[in-house]
Amino acid sequence: MIALPAPGELLHFSEDPSIVAFVPHVAATAQQPEAYVWAVDALNSPCYWFPRQCPRVCSWDPAGSGPRVHAVEQRWLPTIRSTTLWSYRFAADDFEPFGERPHAYVATHPVEPLGPPDRVGDLVAPHEQHGIELRVLAELEPSFTQVRERGLEFSGIRIGNAGIGPDGPFPTRR
Repeated sequence: MIALPAPGELLHFSEDPSIVAFVPHVAATAQQPEAYVWAVDALNSPCYWFPRQCPRVCSWDPAGSGPRVHAVEQRWLPTIRSTTLWSYRFAADDFEPFGERPHAYVATHPVEPLGPPDRVGDLVAPHEQHGIELRVLAELEPSFTQVRERGLEFSGIRIGNAGIGPDGPFPTRR
């Protein structure tokens, strides 16, 4: 089972198991010019149980009364099943909440993990183990629209990759 961060810890997920120190940088997908090291808490960690480039919509009821749901496109399922992911643990004291409604935490100085990374196994199984419904859909956009319309808390990650498979664009439908 994928461990969530312990109290006082945050996690960073990566496909690279060899990182010994994290140095702030401006990510290629960044919407801000500042250099950061990114990490997530227990609420947001499950949103990162996917290959980095995989588009997904993660949603949950802010009152906690409904199920948490993660949606991905069918074309990404083989990549989800074959990707090896690593989780790095950090002391939360090294990070600050990012944004008014924090969905992540950032450090503006180099940080070292608390130990070697943990190998994350099957990326589908932890959803079931943590009671998260994993929906595999033909297209992601209708689900994303529905989540926004229902007023759920959500995280849409790599949505720009929706409709594009792990090996590049698909032919236009006829």
